[in-house]
Amino acid sequence: MISPNFVLLYVEDPVASATYYADLLGQQPVDVAPTFALFVLASGLKLGLWSRDHVEPKTLASGGGGELCISVGDRTVVNDMHADWSARGVTIAQRPVALDFGYTFVAVDRDGHRLRVFVPEGV
Repeated sequence: MISPNFVLLYVEDPVASATYYADLLGQQPVDVAPTFALFVLASGLKLGLWSRDHVEPKTLASGGGGELCISVGDRTVVNDMHADWSARGVTIAQRPVALDFGYTFVAVDRDGHRLRVFVPEGV
């Protein structure tokens, strides 16, 4: 069985993006270099931030073509995270709303990657 456990986001400045994500995630990366930063999250997922200019093979992709999704326990957590991130100046693309799959909001990081926070409901 295949079980993906690593997500790479192509970013302009891995060091600056590592600082950004450390603040949002409430934890420090395990490695930071000028071209790459790595977080190992409590779930076991690894989040890599790779310099767009150093990706091999070269890519034309930029942020916004997918989402990094964060599942939480209930609507209160969604609302609290939305309020916290908004207060920090994080760009919010979608305020908290009930959709078919659950209650959610969407933020956008400094490189245009979408960050969806949600609680599954009715699925």
